[in-house]
Amino acid sequence: MKLELDFVKCNPVHNMTILVKTEYPVEQHLHIASQMMAYHHLYAEQVGFVEKASRLDCAARLQMAGGEFCGNACMSLAAYLAAEQNLPEGGKTEFALEASGAAMPVHCQVKQDGGAYICEVEMPVPERLERASVSVEGRDIELGIVRYRDSFHAIIEVEHVDHLARAMSERLARLLGIASGGSLVGIMLYRSASNELLPLIYVPALNSMIWEQGCGSGTASLGAYLAWSRQQNIAIPIRQPGGCIHVIAACSNGQISSLRIKSSVSIVAQGRAYVDDNIQNLGGRC
Repeated sequence: MKLELDFVKCNPVHNMTILVKTEYPVEQHLHIASQMMAYHHLYAEQVGFVEKASRLDCAARLQMAGGEFCGNACMSLAAYLAAEQNLPEGGKTEFALEASGAAMPVHCQVKQDGGAYICEVEMPVPERLERASVSVEGRDIELGIVRYRDSFHAIIEVEHVDHLARAMSERLARLLGIASGGSLVGIMLYRSASNELLPLIYVPALNSMIWEQGCGSGTASLGAYLAWSRQQNIAIPIRQPGGCIHVIAACSNGQISSLRIKSSVSIVAQGRAYVDDNIQNLGGRC
C-alpha cells in the first residue's frame, strides 16, 4: 500500500526542505520523512508537516519530523503561505506560526522579491549560554554551548575544516545526542576571520546526520553566542555553503533579548508524492 500526500519543496540557502501538506498522525511522521529525504525519493535535508494551528492568532502549525525546531523550515512555510496569497512583486505580509520545539508563536515577515521570498523570522531565545571544554579521543575542544528547551548547538571556532574535523564533529554529535536526550544536536564549525559557518545537524529520532548547506537555527545560535560573548548587539551576514543568512541579536544585561534571522527562500516544486505505508516494504527485491 502507498500513502498519498501533497507537498511543497522549498530552497532556503540550499537547505532543501519538504513541507507535507497532507495531515497524518505524528506517529507516522518519522516513517514518512525518512523516505522523502532519501536520494531515491524527493531528496531533502529535512521534512516538516503543516498542520492546523491551535491558536487563533497563528496561520498554521509546523511539526518537524523529529520534533525539533527549525528556522529554515519556518521561513519555508512563511514563503509558501505568502505564495498562496499571491503576494505581488515587492508586496509584504506577516504571519505567526506555531512550531515544534518553540514554546511561543514564531513571527515571520515576508517580502516577494523577483519570484523568491525574503523572509525574516523571530527565533526562540536560548535558555542558557555557556562555555565548556570536552575531550574527544584525547583531544580537548573548547565549545560555546547554546541551550534550548529540547535541543542545543555547540559552537566550535576553527581555522580550517578537513575530513578529520568533520569526522570528529560527527562523533561528538552522537556523543552529545546520547548524553543530552534532546531532539536535536548541532555542531557549528565557525571561521571567525571570514564569518563562515559549516553546520552539522544530528536528529537522533531520525538517525539523521547532515552537513547542511545552510542552517537557520544554527545561524541564530551563533549570533546569540557572539552577542553574549561580546556583550553587544550584532547584525551580521553568516556565509554558509549554500548562501548567506543574516542574524540580528540583541543583548542586554548579559541576556539575549531578541533574535532574528533573514534570508531568501524559493519554492522549487509542488505536487503529490507516494510513500510506503509499511517499513517492511522498503528496499529492493532480488
